Amino acid sequence: MENIAHLIDHTLLRPGAAAADIRKLCAEARKYGFASVCVNPYWVPLAAAELAGSAVKVCTVVGFPLGANTTAVKVAETEIALGDGAREIDMVLNIGELLGGNTAAVLEDIRAVVKTAHARGALVKVILETALLDDARKLAACAIAREAGADFVKTSTGFAAGGAAVGDVELLRRAAGDAMGVKASGGIRTLEDARKMIAAGATRIGTSAGVQIVEASQAPAGSADSAY
Repeated sequence: MENIAHLIDHTLLRPGAAAADIRKLCAEARKYGFASVCVNPYWVPLAAAELAGSAVKVCTVVGFPLGANTTAVKVAETEIALGDGAREIDMVLNIGELLGGNTAAVLEDIRAVVKTAHARGALVKVILETALLDDARKLAACAIAREAGADFVKTSTGFAAGGAAVGDVELLRRAAGDAMGVKASGGIRTLEDARKMIAAGATRIGTSAGVQIVEASQAPAGSADSAY
């Protein structure tokens, strides 16, 4: 049977999410064995309590969704989230500075968050927001994240005009080599979508449709759900 659940960050970042929604998300993550739940920082303590004793990690977002917070604020967000029980940090790099060519600022921004997270044994995924970048800047961002010691590069916040694209995942995988994971996120709704991203080199999938994807992967061959 296809085992795709361990690659999925079960995600709920919409602003209207309430406590009952977070509890449901965590219950689903326990049931299906997702890699993590990805929630906004406010909900990290609740998610950590709900997932206590399970292998599912709590992931949260930093500098989200614009990437334009100061580095000091991103570091503070990271410290608080780790203290609240997060074990994975998905940070948005400084997109404006990347577009403006100030790669030194982008590097130091990522490096500060990575240093803070790694000191507590947490992973860092750097969100590039690929929909706003040309290929040259995608490659530059990947190289910067790698130099800063990040664990993953991630395609998208899910809040921009475009999300994950197979071509971008392939590009990031080639650039990352074996040094970093690649997380595809944004608009991944079906098992077919997820399979395409994994084939392109994604080692983690960020999606709010994790339950549907896993259930489709477990459906008997030839059933209506198996093509979902």
